[in-house]
Amino acid sequence: MDRCPVARACASHEAPARPTASLRIEDLPGPRGWPWIGNALQLESNATHRTLEAWQARYGDRYRFRVGSRTFVVISDPDAIRTVLRDRPEGFQRSKRLVDVFSEMGPPGLFASNGDAWIAQRSLVMRAFDPAHLRGYFPTMVQVTGRLLERWRRAAARREEIDLLADLTRYTVDVVAGLALGIDINTIEESGPTVQAHLDAVFPTVQRRLSALFPYWRYLKLPADRAFDRHARELDRMVTGLIAEARQRLADEPDRREHPTNLIESLVCARDHEGSRFTDRDVAGNVLTILLAGEDTTAHSLAWMVRLLAREPGAWQRAHEEVKQAVGDASFPSAYAQIEQLGYLDACAHETMRLKPVAPVQGHQAVQPTVVDGIEIPAGTVVMCLVRPAAVDVHRWPDAARFAPERWLQDAAHEANAVQGASIRRISVPFGGGPRICPGRQLALLEIRMAAAMLLRNFRVEELDAPQERDGEHFAFTMRPRSLRVRLAPLD
Repeated sequence: MDRCPVARACASHEAPARPTASLRIEDLPGPRGWPWIGNALQLESNATHRTLEAWQARYGDRYRFRVGSRTFVVISDPDAIRTVLRDRPEGFQRSKRLVDVFSEMGPPGLFASNGDAWIAQRSLVMRAFDPAHLRGYFPTMVQVTGRLLERWRRAAARREEIDLLADLTRYTVDVVAGLALGIDINTIEESGPTVQAHLDAVFPTVQRRLSALFPYWRYLKLPADRAFDRHARELDRMVTGLIAEARQRLADEPDRREHPTNLIESLVCARDHEGSRFTDRDVAGNVLTILLAGEDTTAHSLAWMVRLLAREPGAWQRAHEEVKQAVGDASFPSAYAQIEQLGYLDACAHETMRLKPVAPVQGHQAVQPTVVDGIEIPAGTVVMCLVRPAAVDVHRWPDAARFAPERWLQDAAHEANAVQGASIRRISVPFGGGPRICPGRQLALLEIRMAAAMLLRNFRVEELDAPQERDGEHFAFTMRPRSLRVRLAPLD
């Protein structure tokens, strides 16, 4: 991992050997900061993860840094990270700053909830993404994938450049809207601005406010904040309309209240149940959360996967041959059983998320005093988990930074290559872990396999990005490619 020049310049001392006794936070190494503001100016807003990873390369798997009055502990040891993830929600929870930021921007939903509110919403959201529901929804996913295929065929016939990330975003929003909200939003076939234009404003605003020295937006709205307010009003209008439509369906078909067919109907029924603690705000928050998760994380993983495969001709060809064998003369999988035959493509997805995790930095706030990786953590302290350094560390894995999907194909080989008892499956945690593991992970993997299979079966990809953009990682709460402009050529 390249070291950040700012991190080198601001170094105060090197990491000590790991002791057996507990350390206090003030005993940890870390970059030297400025009075009052700490390390705030060293955390470049669009590359925060790179700076934190550079500091990890200098100070080791445990260090600290400060932003204003807030001191953060950073860990990157895989076992320590899994300990934190397993200790949720009792021991760790979403940070107060994150909950406040999401709550001020709109209804927080499951992602930004803690305590009883999280428990009440979790079961409903989990049921919406269970395997049986996904299988039942698969025919609709086939229809959405067919629309994307036709969009790309038209672009290929005209030799047009396309923004692949934008198209994949349309695809993932259409899929999750159909599954969770029961609507055919069909942004793939729209030619103008879509709901994604409003959704895309959310995470950059979250990142800017999380990293701010103080909540300035409560006192002074910058142009970016005023622009976000306009997007937020449009999202609120859209979500309110979706809830009204769901309520009307339930009124027209009363039997749906006994057997809701999707997440939004389940949420409305829970809200309307006598004695329910659900509110309209809870319903709206989860609808928005589902759209954000579907629009952002899955599309970014797909985009990274296409880029990595395009640079490894051998891996691309192997994945192409696997898809061709599974679907025959068809353009993409049309039966769930065909998807289950794509083991190598699944390995490509996991290898992509190892190298390019959408959430390379995950923050968790201690509910009570605890010890993590030998560090005494007072209640209220935010522990930042860096999930990528362990995955690409050459001391843990030879050729760790290479895109090698075959790592995932043989469990026995994983264990044989493991160092310090940690297999690659334990090191890579793209969906989090423990009780708060991402409920939509199975849908995300299904979308990735489906869209990638369609692309591999029908097209060749020519990257058109400028060289400086090809490895660009843009961090705005999640990590995405800075650009992914391509030209598609149909296979002969």
